[in-house]
This record gives sequence, structure tokens and C-alpha cells, in this order.
Amino acid sequence: MIAGDLMTRDVVAVPPDMAVATVARVLAEAGISAVPVTDEANRLLGVVAELDLIRRLAERDKAPPGWLASLFADERALAERYARTHGLRARDVMTREVTTVPEDATADHLARLMEERNVRSVPVVGADGTLRGIVSRADLLLALLTPGRHGATAVDDARLRRSITEALRRQPWADVHYLTVEVENGIVRLHGFHTSPEAQRAVRVLIEGIEGVRSVEDDSRPWRPTYAYGIGGTL
Repeated sequence: MIAGDLMTRDVVAVPPDMAVATVARVLAEAGISAVPVTDEANRLLGVVAELDLIRRLAERDKAPPGWLASLFADERALAERYARTHGLRARDVMTREVTTVPEDATADHLARLMEERNVRSVPVVGADGTLRGIVSRADLLLALLTPGRHGATAVDDARLRRSITEALRRQPWADVHYLTVEVENGIVRLHGFHTSPEAQRAVRVLIEGIEGVRSVEDDSRPWRPTYAYGIGGTL
């Protein structure tokens, strides 16, 4: 399996001039740990990750360097850190040196990159630098969920899972942050939680309407917020 088969094509991206506060809201509402920054031609400029925003908070608690330490400090590094921790736009806080792969990168290569560089997702770019999609750890796990599957069936299931995930993300009522979608031979299995019977039913109807889906097996359970539990005990 290659990146072109595994990647999510409907990528959430932000422009370089977007305010940092808005970028943080995008991360929270989309339930993602990083977001690509692209220009008007959809060329990848960088990535803003949760760590980039957390670094801003940590900087507030950091004491300024002493007089002696400042004599030996790297002024360029200090200037770069200041811009990234105080910048107001995505272009100021983003990581510019991003690990990327082409669409024909293999799943094995992607797994090695994620492990070696400790990243949760890898952008997929074309020869012209445009963003084509993103492969996450969850996408990679699809290649391992059903060992022994090879060829067209595995590719078709991967594409079907991606279509389902992208369709769910476009619906405000879909519980995408609580659901795990597995696809094997066109059979869709749902695990995790649903927030209401109505949302559960709508998710099933949406998935059943996607071409290629043979059946839907819903093993999701009702979501119970933590405040429903008594202090020091359980319901």
C-alpha cells in the first residue's frame, strides 16, 4: 500500500495570515494535532502543531536569561524562538522544516518516518510542492488491522474507509472524535461511542449510502460524560 491509497485527501489547512487564536480553534474543533499551512496555490509552507502552541504558554513561565548567560547566547536562535512564541499569525509560529512524502511512498517508509521523527502525521505533496493529502498514524494502522490482505481488496477498503471518514467529517452531527471506522471486504465496523441515538442512526444511514459499502456493523456505545459518575465511585 502506498501513501496515495492511505492518505486523507479532504485536508484541513490554514493560510499563513490566519491568527494564532483561530488556528488553535481549528485544531480543537477538528480534533487534530497539527494543521498544514498552505499558500493560495495550495503549496505547503509549514505545519502548526499543538506543541507549537503549547510552547507559547511555556514561554510565559520561563525566566529571562541572566546577564552572564546572555553573553554566550545564540542571538539568531533567540530571535527565532521569540518570533515563534510571540507571533500572532500562523506563518510566525509554524514549523517550516516539514517531513513530507510523495504519493508513491510505501506504508513501510511512512511507518519508519513516523517512528524515527516522532510525528503523528505526514503530509503528502506533489512534485510541484502542492499538498495532496495527509497520512496519519490511524491511516497507517489500516494496513496492519487485517494482516494477510493484499492487492486490490486492501486498496479498495482503504479508499472506502477514507471516503467514509471524509463524509463524516463534513457533518456537524457526526461523532467523528469518538468513533473508529474499520473496513474489511466492504463491511464497515464502528467502534467507540455515540452521543445520541439520533446521531448513531444518521451515521449508519450516511455510511450505508456510500458506494461500495456492503453492510454496517455498529458496536458503538452511548457516551456518558465523566460528570455522570460519583466522586470516588462509579454509577
